[in-house]
Amino acid sequence: MKRCMIVDDSSVIRKVVSRILAGPDMVVVEAPTAGDALAMCAAELPDVVIVDSRLPDMASEDLIRRLTTLDPQVRPHIMICMTEFDVGTIMRARRAGARGHMLKPFSRTQLLECFRDMEIAA
Repeated sequence: MKRCMIVDDSSVIRKVVSRILAGPDMVVVEAPTAGDALAMCAAELPDVVIVDSRLPDMASEDLIRRLTTLDPQVRPHIMICMTEFDVGTIMRARRAGARGHMLKPFSRTQLLECFRDMEIAA
């Protein structure tokens, strides 16, 4: 079973992602802050992490960098999620270890398409 973590301070965004992705083949866990995400990932690193570009407690690229170094054996698919297209944010996230990006608000189709592009079955 695949695990996905959504890191976003918006409970609405976390719930939307959970409702779209959660199912018999995917468990979705939610973290409102980078600190919560790191604590949860220390116990079990998910297969996919969706990180909001504006977190209240840490720069998103710092969180991405830390997630990629938690377990050298496991490399989760990390995607940055933002409200405005910003090449600088995308490039910083990619240099830190993100593999993709998506814009908010997103539809069910758009989110599932991102997962297909990453070759993650949802």
